[in-house]
Amino acid sequence: MDPVRNPYAPGAGQRPPELAGRGRELDVFDIVLERIARGRPERSLMLTGLRGVGKTVLLNTLRSQAINRLWGTGKIEARPDQSLRRPIAAALHMAVRELAPRHRAPDRIDAFLGVLRAFAQRTAPTARGAAAPKLRDRWQPGIDVPASSGRADSGDIEIDLVELLTDAAGVAADVGTGVAVFIDEMQDLGAEDVSALCAACHELSQLGAPLIVVGAGLPHLPAVLSAAKSYSERLFRYQRIDRLDRLAADQALCAPAAREEVEYEQKALDLLYEKSGGYPYFVQAYGKATWDHAPRSPITAADVRVAAPEAEAELAVGFFGSRFERATPAEREYMRAMATLSLVQAEDDGGRDDMDAAVPTAEIARTLGRKPASLSPARDALIKKGLIYSGERGTVAFTVPHFGRYLRTQPS
Repeated sequence: MDPVRNPYAPGAGQRPPELAGRGRELDVFDIVLERIARGRPERSLMLTGLRGVGKTVLLNTLRSQAINRLWGTGKIEARPDQSLRRPIAAALHMAVRELAPRHRAPDRIDAFLGVLRAFAQRTAPTARGAAAPKLRDRWQPGIDVPASSGRADSGDIEIDLVELLTDAAGVAADVGTGVAVFIDEMQDLGAEDVSALCAACHELSQLGAPLIVVGAGLPHLPAVLSAAKSYSERLFRYQRIDRLDRLAADQALCAPAAREEVEYEQKALDLLYEKSGGYPYFVQAYGKATWDHAPRSPITAADVRVAAPEAEAELAVGFFGSRFERATPAEREYMRAMATLSLVQAEDDGGRDDMDAAVPTAEIARTLGRKPASLSPARDALIKKGLIYSGERGTVAFTVPHFGRYLRTQPS
């Protein structure tokens, strides 16, 4: 069939042509926005899940919902080596710029921008004898007003962030709307920044201020938040984003095809679900390859079998291989042991080869004939690189679905 008309989109964070299986999350967010608009108390949201389940796509869709309700919005992607101060300042700058044209007091906007500039340019107090931050490391926002003094500029990120978000919420309240800050890869925030964000959300919740944080991260994000503040378990509404069920996966494939007047045979859909496991990224990857190889409608199981090697080769390079290459030899050895044990664990639990079960770190050490303490550097590095996570104490699992199966096909 015509590859130009191919409707599938297996891209990082790229919205699929049919956002199937996420209706519940969209409805929940609509309720959150409406409750806040009516002055009702509501919690910020945290989306968690493996890579490839569509967290970034969903985060962008929720942002669109907020924009449609005339909220001020800003989005950032957390990085392990970057402080929260600059990116969240940039996100709030964007959010308030969206609200400014509807605000009847320009001086109020300028006052907030002065606080924002002071917050962005302030650094944590340096130890005696430590070098001051270099000029190139200081953010120079496109703000015409001078930095204010005495508000959000203490250098303590927790104090400053509470004051900054409170002021941003006040601007939104003036125009009868709200502010939503969206944070992707939230598990990569530093411990101090996570603590500050929790404290700010706690304060905003108590005040009933119209500002919420919507975060997205790997499955261990709740543990990261809980380690920062004990009350974080009650502070946020957690939503686990998982793979699509069979009905939603079929919809993700069939709805875009139907708009191009193309159909699938039932056996083709059966095989596509078996291959993709229902993971949204894989659904798009197999759908795209199958479309390009199918000669005509309806698409058959034979078409899927012919196309599958191409989809798998592309995933092996772009989705799995790029991550595998980032690991050191010691880290790869650790992951290979995980892959072997996860298959055994999945089989013992009645699972399949496409389900990578969490495995005990003690078992990994036993398999490699090493002491657990000697493997800690490799484990910690893999967690920092986002290749594995620890959902429960003493266990680890892959952050990427099907990664264990991929490793089991690679030569030692």
